[in-house]
Amino acid sequence: MNVLGLFVPGRSVLHRLPAGAKLLGLLALVTVLVVLDDHRAGLVATPAAALACLAAYPASGLGLRRPLRLLLPLLPFLAVIALFQTLTGDPRAAFRVCLLLVAAVLAAGLVTFTTRVSAMLDLFERLARPLAPLGVRPDRVALVLALTVRSVPMVAAAWQESRDACAARGLPAWPHLTVVPVIVGMIRTAEAMGEAMTARGVD
Repeated sequence: MNVLGLFVPGRSVLHRLPAGAKLLGLLALVTVLVVLDDHRAGLVATPAAALACLAAYPASGLGLRRPLRLLLPLLPFLAVIALFQTLTGDPRAAFRVCLLLVAAVLAAGLVTFTTRVSAMLDLFERLARPLAPLGVRPDRVALVLALTVRSVPMVAAAWQESRDACAARGLPAWPHLTVVPVIVGMIRTAEAMGEAMTARGVD
């Protein structure tokens, strides 16, 4: 279940915390920051939370390269948000919203890097157990989540392979040249996965 390659083994405090406690802490942090966003306290709490989350990476043995990689794809969105908020005459809102997103992404990354996927799935299966009288099967919930998590790196790898194939043929990475092979490959993978599950008695 660690096929994503995101979990980083370690012995830090965050690594030893249960998955439920970390998810609850993430929810509480984001909720508090959103509630304080419209207050003056948010101007202090949000950057403090972002800095604390950033400092938690080296403290947990994760270094600083991982959080930077998390934030890099976010930069274009932050730039658009900051520009829009500034043009509407509220630079403080641009500052607060951008830092709120940065803090949330960094906090979510801490949970991801310090929690095994198997622990996450066990947690979701336990959370789904009270719904069993309503016909919900907790084991199926965990299975769906496992397949979803497994599909993320598969799609990313297929997308990269499609782009590399276009580059090898000297073709531009236009959407119609890269998306179609990815979709076809994912459909074939899904069919093969379905057949394998059926062969193992999973309907």
